Amino acid sequence: MKVTVIGSGNIGSALVTGLLREGSIATDDVILTDISQETLASFVAKGVHTMQNNAEAVKNAGIIVLCVKPYLIRDVIEEILSSLTDDALLVSFAAGVTIEQLSQFSGNRALFRVIPNTAMSVCQSMTCIAASGNTSVEQRNAAHNFFSRVGKAIMIDESLMNVATVVASCGTAFALRYLRAATVAAVETGLRPAVATELIAQTMLGAAVLVSESGNHPEAEIDKVTTPKGITVKGLNEMEHAGFSSAVIQGILAAYGTLSPSGK
Repeated sequence: MKVTVIGSGNIGSALVTGLLREGSIATDDVILTDISQETLASFVAKGVHTMQNNAEAVKNAGIIVLCVKPYLIRDVIEEILSSLTDDALLVSFAAGVTIEQLSQFSGNRALFRVIPNTAMSVCQSMTCIAASGNTSVEQRNAAHNFFSRVGKAIMIDESLMNVATVVASCGTAFALRYLRAATVAAVETGLRPAVATELIAQTMLGAAVLVSESGNHPEAEIDKVTTPKGITVKGLNEMEHAGFSSAVIQGILAAYGTLSPSGK
């Protein structure tokens, strides 16, 4: 499958980096575009085809991923539309731009609205995919299989896309803020920063895998390491006294409210 990624910012670069790492798509089959040649330079060194002409870049591509700012999405779609093959999969990463809007811009073309996260670069993204109503089963399977190359992918209803954005995309930053805070505390007690970060990051990864693979509720795993009068319950209680869970909930709801002022 030939893939064209339009936009080499953080999210576009993460996708291309992940595809190269995963390895099932040949370097020659990936095209990355950007208006700045400077931002493309690192990918040229890796053998990726780079262009500044979007319309030329999408010719004969099987999947086109739009990694541009929301205010640019209409212009980019109009720029490339006449160059797309009939069966090409069109994917938008533009946060907040609805399928209805994308369909209007593209002349009611079958397409996908997708929210990934930057962990695509290490093939660990949690990617949420919403499809327009005129996509076929084959197209939906193709989109799911494509994004499964760079992590886990799920199909969701578009009505859930805003909350998915907050917990699966913004969630990367939320989790890393805990990592940073825990690292600072560990350094104060004597660990070197690099060692503290490694210990905490691996612990977070292990905890996530425990829940993901076992299907257990997080509290079930917490109970396994929380003994009466133990150090874990002491730490948890201090965090809760300081409003840890409340702060997380309020932060997520605040971010969600930014995307959905009506609460829907």
